[in-house]
Amino acid sequence: MPLIKLQHISKTYGVGDLEVHALQDVSLSIDAGEYCAIVGSSGSGKSTAMNLIGCLDRPSQGHYRIDGIPVDTLEADALADIRNRKIGFVFQQFYLLPQLTAVENVMLPMVYANVPLPQRRSRAIKALQKVGLGNRLENRPNQLSGGQQQRVAIARAIVNRPKLLLADEPTGALDSQTSRSILEIFKNLNRDGMTLVMVTHDEAVAQQCDRVITFRDGEVLSDRPTAPVAITPVNQR
Repeated sequence: MPLIKLQHISKTYGVGDLEVHALQDVSLSIDAGEYCAIVGSSGSGKSTAMNLIGCLDRPSQGHYRIDGIPVDTLEADALADIRNRKIGFVFQQFYLLPQLTAVENVMLPMVYANVPLPQRRSRAIKALQKVGLGNRLENRPNQLSGGQQQRVAIARAIVNRPKLLLADEPTGALDSQTSRSILEIFKNLNRDGMTLVMVTHDEAVAQQCDRVITFRDGEVLSDRPTAPVAITPVNQR
């Protein structure tokens, strides 16, 4: 069973002459353990698709299942529960609370997931260690670089052990070297079994994924695996 299954999804904003068809009859499946990029120009529908996959919005038509659960008809509280238990989010802006330390920021999602208090700090520390920030637990966001703040955001996204990690332009505010380190974290999470879907406008970033889904005018234009990257041994002459 696919982890994500969109069936004939359409999304329309506005009414009458102001109607905008953001998505038109989109069908798409993503299996557990995949690492996918969603790409497309501005207005292509990729962000709308991301919002629907993340249960942040509802389709106008069609059906959506995540982990076998039909979510397109769920009430708001049930949708929030799905987001909290099954989905982690990483955004271009880090959305860390400035008054909290790194470990306190990572602990926040566990409050809403009703994780017992004694477990929250230990799980937050393990998540920060996983992204290479075990030595920055007590730093506040203004004491961290942009790349370090994004690592905290990733730790916060994975601390509830979601089945799906959604990343919306996660390297858009970072320099190229820092972006590579963030993408390496995503690869490691995927190797550990996490399903990742990343929205990006950067084709070079998309090529780091195993599959690229391209949107145009609210439709899936192409859906293809990325080509394997040939690695030349260091000692080759």
